Amino acid sequence: MRILLLGTKNEGKVKEYKFLLKSLPIRVFSLKEINFKEDFVEKGKTFEEIAKKKALFFSKKTNLPVLVDDGGIEIEALGGEPGPKSRRWLGYTASDKELIEYTLKKLEGVPFWKRKAKLCAVLALKFPEEKKVYLARGEIQGFILKNPSKKIIPGYPFRSLFYIPKLKKVYSEISEKELRKISHRKKALEKLLPIIKEKFGII
Repeated sequence: MRILLLGTKNEGKVKEYKFLLKSLPIRVFSLKEINFKEDFVEKGKTFEEIAKKKALFFSKKTNLPVLVDDGGIEIEALGGEPGPKSRRWLGYTASDKELIEYTLKKLEGVPFWKRKAKLCAVLALKFPEEKKVYLARGEIQGFILKNPSKKIIPGYPFRSLFYIPKLKKVYSEISEKELRKISHRKKALEKLLPIIKEKFGII
């Protein structure tokens, strides 16, 4: 049986990855579905570093092929902040409201055209029989608004601030169908699909 473990407990991510992988003859499981209890402590300076460590951790613990991701938002005018520390940007695990307010405060007085940002997702793929970890990055380009959308998705504060010119919409307001077309996770996964097919012997 071809099994791929998703190294996440985030139900939204699980749903998205299962949809993106549904055409392949692979059984995809989440950490919750295999009753995996241990937590990974995220440490690293880049999305790539954290994703790689995460893949190595879950692959070693389960001895299964593992797909994980790490991501966040990078704001050009702030030198790429908050980057990997998106959730702990304030030095602690901040609330959605605190992160929205802090972002707007940091960008106070910055004109819209200088508020470029990108949502990044770095995927890491690890097979237990190999030392190598395969990495791929996907991005969505956009701008940080001066006022947040009224629609705030719990756990994803930056989405209410992130305007996508291609869709002329705020990220938190786009439909699931639209998300699947422009998803940064989809862009990264597409780069790994040839490797997944090769390793699982899928023609």
